[in-house]
Amino acid sequence: MGDFGQTVKTVNDAVNGVVWGVPALILLIGTGILMTVLTKGFQFRRFGHMWSATIGKLFRKEGGVRKSHDRHSVSQFQALCTALSATIGTGNIVGVAVAITSGGPGAIFWMWIAAVLGMMTNYSENVLGIFFRRRNEKGEWSGGAMYYLRDGVGRMKHGRQVGKVLAVCFSVFAIVASFGIGNMGQVASITESINTLAKPAVVESAAVPDEEAALPEGVTETTLTETGEAAAETARIGTVNLVTGIVLIVLLSLVILGGLKRIATTNERIVPFMAVFFILGSLVIIFMNITKVPAAFGAIFKGAFNFRAAAGGTAGAVIANAMTWGFKRGVFSNEAGLGSSVMVHSASNVKEPVVQGLWGIFEVFADTIIVCTCTALVILTSGVVDLETGASVSGASKLGLATEAFTKSFGTFGGIFIAVAVCLFAFTTILGWSYYGTKAWEYLFGTRSTVIYKVLFIGMVMLSAVMNVELAIDLSDTFNGLMAIPNLIGVVCLSGLVVRITKNYSDRVITGRDRGLTPMYSAFEDVQKEQEDRKD
Repeated sequence: MGDFGQTVKTVNDAVNGVVWGVPALILLIGTGILMTVLTKGFQFRRFGHMWSATIGKLFRKEGGVRKSHDRHSVSQFQALCTALSATIGTGNIVGVAVAITSGGPGAIFWMWIAAVLGMMTNYSENVLGIFFRRRNEKGEWSGGAMYYLRDGVGRMKHGRQVGKVLAVCFSVFAIVASFGIGNMGQVASITESINTLAKPAVVESAAVPDEEAALPEGVTETTLTETGEAAAETARIGTVNLVTGIVLIVLLSLVILGGLKRIATTNERIVPFMAVFFILGSLVIIFMNITKVPAAFGAIFKGAFNFRAAAGGTAGAVIANAMTWGFKRGVFSNEAGLGSSVMVHSASNVKEPVVQGLWGIFEVFADTIIVCTCTALVILTSGVVDLETGASVSGASKLGLATEAFTKSFGTFGGIFIAVAVCLFAFTTILGWSYYGTKAWEYLFGTRSTVIYKVLFIGMVMLSAVMNVELAIDLSDTFNGLMAIPNLIGVVCLSGLVVRITKNYSDRVITGRDRGLTPMYSAFEDVQKEQEDRKD
């Protein structure tokens, strides 16, 4: 069994290297460039309109933004919060630390570039998601990459069977990824954080040797003490993980089994709080180290365009390494191009596809430009890494490096702060991905069978809490990346349609050049009429 597991790991590592390798990143970034060019830099030209049409409306209390009058859909803000619940996760903390230590501070610059381009990929996904969504037998909106692959690509010449196959592939990849990245990986992060907090300063020995007892040859009291401490620590971890798993199952069952409405309501309350909580904590540290901020930005830009060759390498290789890690961690963080968040954006009560696309632009902006940048500046101004190379000074990596950065400024509270942030980020990510998996399952097996998926998903939480699921997480990471392939094929094939829908909206709403145009709400006549008859 061990040989089989090793074989699976070897094969998965090879596939993962391709899925998350340079060719795949070129496809992801290339799609963002394509949509930016075709829409003439829409995310730049209409950034003000984006802000006004999304977050700006929250303060004007306009109908449909904070509350949906349609009991079968969620509000635009709830859709955003649920999408952010899945994207603002441990990747915003651990992923940034990995990008800096592996690609140097310059990787952050390329992470920003990935986000700026990813805004248009995410925008396009959401526009297509709304345009091709349909109501299921419960009256709920169902949309996502599988629908615009089947009904969009499927309408193209010779595309009927191709669209169907790609839609099925995407759904299968999404289900597998939801169990791993959206479940196992997040539960593992939660248990790791809680174990770190619960770890006692001194572990009591579980086996205290009898001073008068004769010890076997080669065995010392020190050996017995260390063995006892190790056994006690193992038992403690097992108990903590078991309790954590039970608590998570109870909490997740209360939310997930309640459907999208309950998931969206929960995320609407948690996500804004956790984002502000993390941002404010980060800003406090950044201001504490304000004199080091210029040096941090200098390291980012210098590292991004470092034409000085590293020892034993070439200048081009140094830049390529920074680009690769920046793009990789950027895409992994905001998920633009994976086609995941479009599933919940499609459940919004919005009428205009472009408006939900604008929320998609804000989603990427909030996740990467704001949250990831906060993490990066905390790490770069705290003195825990070398600003030239990004190497960890203490040797800490991943979550340990982020914890060290916060602890250096906040003391013991820093470790608690990171642990709480990770638990909140991971918990809401589980909620978001449970919905993604549910919609993918629904596409393959029907609406009524989704309860089976939900039970399996919740049951997987306990397995993740008490077992070593590293291989399963690695496998799902590969499937997470595989989602991008059929999704991006759909976005590229339907890019002309995205441009037409965008122009239609711009001419009617933004510039007012032709207010008499018929709005492009849906690809289906019945849905188009339903939206036209709405009185908002």
